[in-house]
Amino acid sequence: MGIEGFEKGQEVWIHGDGGSRRPAIFVGEGENATFFGGPPLCYVVMEDTKESAQVELDRVTAKD
Repeated sequence: MGIEGFEKGQEVWIHGDGGSRRPAIFVGEGENATFFGGPPLCYVVMEDTKESAQVELDRVTAKD
């Protein structure tokens, strides 16, 4: 298992403002922003555009 129970290649939702969500694929743990007082991060690839992104882990949920 990856961080917070996510596995590489797992389909996830990225939650945005106003209750929006976007489908993505979990890639792995992000850089250690917590060392500098920031939130935990992870890398994802957006399913619709195939662009990679680094997002806050608390914005990510498993896609059922």
